[in-house]
Amino acid sequence: MNHNKGNVFIISAASGTGKTTLVSRLCANPDNRIRVSVSHTTRAPRAGETDGEHYYFVSKETFMDLVGQGAFLEHAEVFGNYYGTGMAGVEDLCNQGFDVILEIDIQGAEQVRRLLPDAVSVFILPPSLAELGERLRRRDTDSAEVVAHRLLKAEQEIQQAFIFDFVVENKDLEQAERDLLHIFKAHRFSQKQQRKTIEKVLQNH
Repeated sequence: MNHNKGNVFIISAASGTGKTTLVSRLCANPDNRIRVSVSHTTRAPRAGETDGEHYYFVSKETFMDLVGQGAFLEHAEVFGNYYGTGMAGVEDLCNQGFDVILEIDIQGAEQVRRLLPDAVSVFILPPSLAELGERLRRRDTDSAEVVAHRLLKAEQEIQQAFIFDFVVENKDLEQAERDLLHIFKAHRFSQKQQRKTIEKVLQNH
């Protein structure tokens, strides 16, 4: 494994855009240098979700204790539930040489950018708001009122895409995955990432 310190990649999107599916595909990629930070949340697990793999599911009391301990790199309230990214876990993975994905919302992305200015931010766009609405309805997990609220919020969130470093449209899942992987790989060749390589060449006269 390349022992350069890994990068932090912020990946944000409006609900229903396919962010979680894309992140899962990236982590399963043979590239093997990508890990996702497992967030804490106070929401109940959905079908198929496992504690410690998809999220650390905790009570609101436990979450607030962690906030008080300064354990989170970012935390936010979304639709009545709390989400937070543990600082120690991200640092540990980066120090092992892994690129770490923070799959977080717009609020969290803003917090991380302030604390980690070198983090690379990527916004995932849906093909259209109409298509996003169809995806949300196909989930069949929310009422029509909640879907309408999510669509309104999605439009507001998409307006924030202008402040992200990269934007990827998830029109075709495989193409979107390739696009994200190109971003990850290209950033590994930045001068900051290659400092050890430069120094090694200069030392070997």
